[in-house]
Amino acid sequence: MKNNHANRIAAIDMGTNSFHLVIVEVKKDGSFHFLDREREVIRLGTQEGKDLSFISEEEMDRSVKIVNNFVKLAKHYNAQIRAIATSAVREAKNQKDFIDVIFMKTGVSVEVVDGKTEAELDFLGIQKAVPISNSKVLCIDIGGGSTEFIYAVNGKKVYAESVKVGAVRLSKLFFPNYIISDELFSKAGLFVEEQILGNKNILTNIDIDFSIGVSGTVNTIYVLSQFRKYKKIKDPINEYSFSSKELHEYFEIISKLKTSAERTLVPGIDTKRSDIIPAGMVILKKIFDLFNLKKMVVSEYSLREGIVVDTIAKMINK
Repeated sequence: MKNNHANRIAAIDMGTNSFHLVIVEVKKDGSFHFLDREREVIRLGTQEGKDLSFISEEEMDRSVKIVNNFVKLAKHYNAQIRAIATSAVREAKNQKDFIDVIFMKTGVSVEVVDGKTEAELDFLGIQKAVPISNSKVLCIDIGGGSTEFIYAVNGKKVYAESVKVGAVRLSKLFFPNYIISDELFSKAGLFVEEQILGNKNILTNIDIDFSIGVSGTVNTIYVLSQFRKYKKIKDPINEYSFSSKELHEYFEIISKLKTSAERTLVPGIDTKRSDIIPAGMVILKKIFDLFNLKKMVVSEYSLREGIVVDTIAKMINK
């Protein structure tokens, strides 16, 4: 593999809650280093339709604007673009319209992946960030529309599954005004439990040395912990860990903050996530309870890095 600009990859992760871009340069040995990254919050499928069934015209326009900005950055680095869309796009009744509009107005061809593929891409990213070759691990990615579960033993995947519970979806179903209550928390928790246990391929009674979490909700626990301990972010995020006790403490804190405005006042809660963080916490706590987790390690890499790893593999095998 030649070490030139032809080996630069721009991976776009088009999620339900946010779009992410990472740009990397691939080295001769197949490893890579980062050149740039961007993130833009967008809530796909929240304005119209039931659940996440329809992407509105306004959401499409916003998507086009974000992707065009990503394209400009990719061109600056002379990087080839690969864009993957997940939960909201794969469920949208007007999925084809969305893909056609993005291609027509940005030139980007969007791949829509199923939940299992999304989980497998997550795992490719996680493997590059956290040592798991001698452990039994449960990896989870709580997204906006879905949550992915990967169980691996000694670095080998046992199962990779996706469940239709995510922080944006749960907020739309149970906290439409982003105002929470104990009753709504309870109902949302039961819904999450039913969805997870309803997937018979997800085994909960398994040996787990430790769990690994990625994305917004898990990252929020990390930031909350940092501000609580040091009044600033001090420790690196990758391989940072938190206990079930810590999670329950933060869950109790957030469950008492009834409105999004109240939650924005807490150091460590991103103003762009303050509305959906209660839903994310419901999902995370329910996962800890169902799998009897004691500790979770944070992975800095997730789906977008998995896209990079998968793309490199395809380049090498050409």
